[in-house]
Amino acid sequence: MTQASQRDPLIIGVRHFSPACARLVVQRIAELRPRHVLIEGPADFNARLGELALPHKLPLAIYSYFSAADDALERRASWSPFALHSPEWQAMQAARACGAQLRFIDLPAWHDAFACIPNRYDDDAPDAAEAYEDALCRAMAIDGRDALWDHLFEGELAADELSARLDAHFANLRAGDPGSPGNQAREAMMARHVAWAMHQDDGPVLVVCGGYHAPALAALWRAIPVADCASEPATPLPPSAPGLRYGSYLVPYHFNRLDAYAGYASGMSSPAWYEWAWTLGLAGAGKELLRTVLARLRAKKLPASTADVIAIHSRAMGLARMRAHPTPLRSDWLDALAGSLVSQALDVPLPWTYRGRVRAGTDAALVEVMAVLAGDAVGELAPGTPQPPLVAAVDVELAALGIVIPSQVTIDLLDPAQRPRSRALHRLVLLDIPGIVRTAGPNLALGRGQQESWDLRAPLEQRAALIEAATYGATLHDAARARLEDILRQRPAGGSRIGAISGALNRAAFAGLADVSERLQGELHDAIGQEAHFGELGTPMQVLFALYRHGDALGVSGSAVLQTAIGAAFDRALWLAEAAGGVAPMEQNAHIGTYSAIAMLVREARAAVLPGVEGLRALAVCRRVAASMDAAPVSRGAALGLVLAGDADPDAGVLASDLLASLPPALVGDALAGLLALARQSLCDDARFVKALDALVRALDDADFVLAMPAMRAAFTWLPTQERGALAVDVLKLHDAGHRSQRSLTGPLAVAPGLLARHDALERAATLRLAIWGIAP
Repeated sequence: MTQASQRDPLIIGVRHFSPACARLVVQRIAELRPRHVLIEGPADFNARLGELALPHKLPLAIYSYFSAADDALERRASWSPFALHSPEWQAMQAARACGAQLRFIDLPAWHDAFACIPNRYDDDAPDAAEAYEDALCRAMAIDGRDALWDHLFEGELAADELSARLDAHFANLRAGDPGSPGNQAREAMMARHVAWAMHQDDGPVLVVCGGYHAPALAALWRAIPVADCASEPATPLPPSAPGLRYGSYLVPYHFNRLDAYAGYASGMSSPAWYEWAWTLGLAGAGKELLRTVLARLRAKKLPASTADVIAIHSRAMGLARMRAHPTPLRSDWLDALAGSLVSQALDVPLPWTYRGRVRAGTDAALVEVMAVLAGDAVGELAPGTPQPPLVAAVDVELAALGIVIPSQVTIDLLDPAQRPRSRALHRLVLLDIPGIVRTAGPNLALGRGQQESWDLRAPLEQRAALIEAATYGATLHDAARARLEDILRQRPAGGSRIGAISGALNRAAFAGLADVSERLQGELHDAIGQEAHFGELGTPMQVLFALYRHGDALGVSGSAVLQTAIGAAFDRALWLAEAAGGVAPMEQNAHIGTYSAIAMLVREARAAVLPGVEGLRALAVCRRVAASMDAAPVSRGAALGLVLAGDADPDAGVLASDLLASLPPALVGDALAGLLALARQSLCDDARFVKALDALVRALDDADFVLAMPAMRAAFTWLPTQERGALAVDVLKLHDAGHRSQRSLTGPLAVAPGLLARHDALERAATLRLAIWGIAP
């Protein structure tokens, strides 16, 4: 902390959400009574600082968002959170109390400097800074940087000693590093504000900023030319562009999002503890921790006896004395809790010795301890706090549709008058608004089911989510459409890209969103063109085509994005169809499904123009696949079946029989499955095919029959029961057994056919051996 004078500002480097730093800031403002209090915060909010003085319930955050254009890939969001124990929040209160001019001095949170930073208080410190803290931990035998911070700074230190320690710590942390480009841009902006305030020459200037920035600001502000200090630095604006959206609004926040263990890297761990330390002092915080933890453990039916209370308290006091802490700190209480409550060996580190979510295998009592320290406080905005247009637009639209939150809603999807209600709720689900839950309804937009049921609630985080969704648009339709585009661009981890795309477009159909930007259509075309697995294309093509051709009631029929996706999937399927290689048994049904989807599109293209679907090309590809010796048998069968079903060739039965006869017995069933799946009507009605198939089966010896039986049996499952019965009658007639009933052949067998064939072969072998020995004829 640099000392204030008429020539120097008082720059207080802090750790965000540190109660010790908050106490220091309040004390220094009371002592100095500065004319200007400059705080690290988004400068674009300066004209609205009065909103922060409203009677909110903390925690809250300034939410800043930016979207370059309607069809842009880049969309940013950043939070600047405040809790009661935040040095920045307490600086604002103290500045108002002494009549100081208050300013935020950092770049807007939507600026390029924050392009890859999810929260303003992530100082993007280099590896050297982390290495310095790790070295300190090793030298002082302290587990974790959070415990190190508590040990050095969160004790009840005198202001001057705390200032000296902070100065030394942050100087070593920065160590002359110039900082990342983002930090350099931010510090240049903050330095201009400091120089401007100093050149006003109307009283002391006090600056509150992240400790990493403090050493740099102490030098940078002096380098600002005097000519640049005549007026207050202007907040930069993004370049004007069509569809540009940016801004900042207050949103309710909650402790779970503040907790460093939950991923807020720049926060203090265990926000509930530090709020207790701010309001109750360290001794009071220890008592509150003990009381709350024990109540939690007992509520969860975990061991927490009176003896445990005594043991925890005694351990905490002993650890504090051993570590030279006049009053037990957070780490002392946590280590005491672990030593008293955990009696088994630990398979994972104690959760407060590392950052990130609690690891699997952590003792149940310690999991509950961490939940208590994280806290469950949820902020609430004061009435009248300005909010983005989307919030009001959603309220108006839901009221017009008669949707009340909270309530239970049932919607008849076949009633055109009720469809808008369903669309509005599905759009809220697309935006991930909490409290909007569909409890029943069809999975496919054109699937079976006439009704859907919704459970609508109003959790505290719902309003915050609506405000944050403003980054997507000012109306529910526009915001849901922009969010849909984000979802369509996502690449699923380990899943099919086209499957994810068809799933998102199915959700879009529920929400009545028929169009996306032309740029995204091109991206989807390219993404589908990269699909590597032929079998992944069938179901999405069928779903997409159903929406395209029959989605009138949903408002998506003939949609350009559906047309693009269908054409791209059809093209990719034809390219992949000619790829050589086998097909695993578990993938055969999906493989055949893609051929069925191609056949469906070819049929539809004959009846009406279907852009992107070339029937003649598909038939040519399938003819090549059917004739290729390198193609998998199931592919050859399905490809030939597609051709035969489309051409109505009088020699269809002969062509199919020739294909089956050319294959080894073990592979006949695979090809037969493809044939029956694609051309069962023309083949099963062809007497020549039935006769040839019967002859092929009769020509198999016992060993080959055993090999062929499983796949052939699976192939006949592609025939409906009635058609299997008709085929059985035709086969019986070939053997002069037409008097036998269908049930005798189509009914279930007591044993599996393959097992029956194996036993028959064993019996024949035994009989032959007996005849050789002269025991049996």
